[in-house]
Amino acid sequence: MSLTVPNDLLDQARAGEVDDEAFLACVRDSLPYAWSLISELVKQREHTGAEFADNEVPPPSEEARGQLLRCLASDSMRGALERHYGVRLAFQNCHRVAVFDPGATKALADFVTPRAQILNQKPELVDC
Repeated sequence: MSLTVPNDLLDQARAGEVDDEAFLACVRDSLPYAWSLISELVKQREHTGAEFADNEVPPPSEEARGQLLRCLASDSMRGALERHYGVRLAFQNCHRVAVFDPGATKALADFVTPRAQILNQKPELVDC
């Protein structure tokens, strides 16, 4: 299961739309590794003023890796995080997530090319 959904949030979803803040709280509480990694990358990018900040350190455990994969594989979670932080997210493998300034369209386009994906591959990431 991707998220641990509190009963009040489930009731909200059954009744209609779920607001982003409630959804984000659920993501934060359910996937703390993914939330903290993305939050730190956002801070890093803001601090440096760079077009993007990315992570190249593998997750510390399979549980953490699973959190990151579930978070970034979900369009709804990814979209909510992008809206919340005012960034664009990109993902290359089990740990290389990047946070982009919304105006960094060329940097984002370069990051998501097949060439960038191939160059990011390493033998130790084959089971990633």
